[in-house]
Amino acid sequence: MPDTYLNFRKRLLNGEVTCKSNVESYLQRAKSKSNLNAFLRFFDESVEAANVVDQKVKAGSAGKLAGLVLGVKDVIAIKDKRLTCGSKILKDFVSLYDATVVERLRDEDAIVIGKTNLDEFAMGSSTEFSAYGPVLNPVDTSRVPGGSSGGSASAVASESCHVALGTDTGGSIRQPASFCGVVGLKPTYGRVSRYGLVAFASSFDVIGPFANSVDDIALILEVMAGHDERDSTSAEKIVPPYTSLLDRDVKEFKVGIAKETLSSGVADDVKSTIMEQIDNLRSAGVQVLEVSLPHLDYTIPAYYILATAEASSNLERYDGARYGYRSQGVDELEEMYIRSRTEGFGPEVKRRIMLGTFVLSAGYYDAYYRKAQKVRRLIKEDFDEAFKKVDAIITPTAPTTAFKLGEKTSDPLQMYLSDVFTVSANLAGIPGISVPAGKDSQSLPIGVQLLGRQFEEENILRLAKFIEQSIGSKA
Repeated sequence: MPDTYLNFRKRLLNGEVTCKSNVESYLQRAKSKSNLNAFLRFFDESVEAANVVDQKVKAGSAGKLAGLVLGVKDVIAIKDKRLTCGSKILKDFVSLYDATVVERLRDEDAIVIGKTNLDEFAMGSSTEFSAYGPVLNPVDTSRVPGGSSGGSASAVASESCHVALGTDTGGSIRQPASFCGVVGLKPTYGRVSRYGLVAFASSFDVIGPFANSVDDIALILEVMAGHDERDSTSAEKIVPPYTSLLDRDVKEFKVGIAKETLSSGVADDVKSTIMEQIDNLRSAGVQVLEVSLPHLDYTIPAYYILATAEASSNLERYDGARYGYRSQGVDELEEMYIRSRTEGFGPEVKRRIMLGTFVLSAGYYDAYYRKAQKVRRLIKEDFDEAFKKVDAIITPTAPTTAFKLGEKTSDPLQMYLSDVFTVSANLAGIPGISVPAGKDSQSLPIGVQLLGRQFEEENILRLAKFIEQSIGSKA
C-alpha cells in the first residue's frame, strides 16, 4: 500500500520522521525514476522549505498540510519558476506570481518539489505531446499514463510525491488517474480558483488533485477550494468539511447507472469491474437505479468544437512579440508571427488551433459552434434530469485500460475517444472522481468514475471512499 500523506502526518506528529528527511527521500526517489519523465524540473530548495516546516512542527504552529510533498503540473504558475506548459514556445518563460492554489497549499505548509510534465498546453490524452518527451506509465513503462496530466499521475503512482496537482478540461485528471491506478478528482467548475492557470479552454478548465487515497484528496480539496476574488469564475460557495464527512454511511444514497456507458465499445474487464462495484454498493444498502444520458454520443464532437474554439482564442497571445519563443532572422512582422508559431507549437496544438479557428470562422460559426453550445445545454439538462432521481452516477472512467505508447498518436479520433466518459462532466460543469477499482487480465489498473451534482463533491468522495475500502478489504 503506497504511503499516504495522512499516514506520514501521524508519524511526523509522533516525532518518528521529519519533513526534511521525507522531502529528501521523495526527491531521491523521483530523480531515480527519471526514465518516467514525470517531472520536468525539481526544486532543490524544497529541502530548506522542509527545514522551516520542521521548526513550525516543533513550535506547534504547523499548517494542516505540514510536510506534504507536492508536484505541480507545469501549466500552473509558481512565482520565479519556469512555466512552460510543456511547449517550446514558453521554454524560458518565468512566472511573475503564484497561482491561488499554490498560495493556499503553501500557506498550510505543503512543500512543492517540482513541476510535472504534460501534453503541450494540456492538449492530449496520453502525455505523448509534450515538447520535452513523453511520460511513461509506472505500472507498465511500455504504456501511456493518460493525459494531459500524465506527469502528475505518474509521479503519484510511482510514489515520487504525496499529491500532485493536475488540470481537467475534458478528463485530463480522471483518465490518467484510471490508467495509473491512483485517485483523481475534477471539482465542480468554479469550486477551485483558476487564477494562475494558463488557459486552454476557459469554460472547461478545472484544477484538481491526484493522490493515493480518497482521504488525501478530501484534505487537499478542503484547502484549495473556496471563493477567490481574483477569478471571476470562482463561486461564492461554502466549502464543506470534506474530511469529516468521508466516513458517513453510504446506505442512504441512490446511485445511477447510465445504460449508455456500458456499450459495446467498453472492454469486457472494464465492464465487469463496474458491475462488481455496483454489486458492492447494493450489498451496502445503496439503491442502484438505471438512468439515461441520451446525448452521450454527442459529447465528443460538442467538446472538440467548443474546446478547440476556446483554445484558438486563448493561444492567440503567443505571437513571439511579447514573451515566449521568437523565431530569429526574419524581417517582416507577419513572417515573424508565422514562423514563431510554426516552430514553437507542436502538432497537436496546431491541429486544435486550426480546428478552433475553422469552427469560429464566417459561414461555419452557426453550423458548428452555435450548434455545439446548444448540445452542451442538452447534456447539462440530461444530468439535471438524472440527478432528480439519484445522488451520483457511476461509469467507467475510460473505455479501456492504458494503451501502448505510439498506439494512437497517428489517429487523433481514436485518441479523442479515450475521453468519451469524462468530457460530459466538463460540458456540464459537474464534479467527477476516478478511484481504482480493479485490474484487467494484464494487471493494468481500472478506474471507476463517480459523477455528482454541482458543488456536492462530498457525495462522490464518500462513495469513492467506500469503493476504496471495499477494494482494500479484498487485497
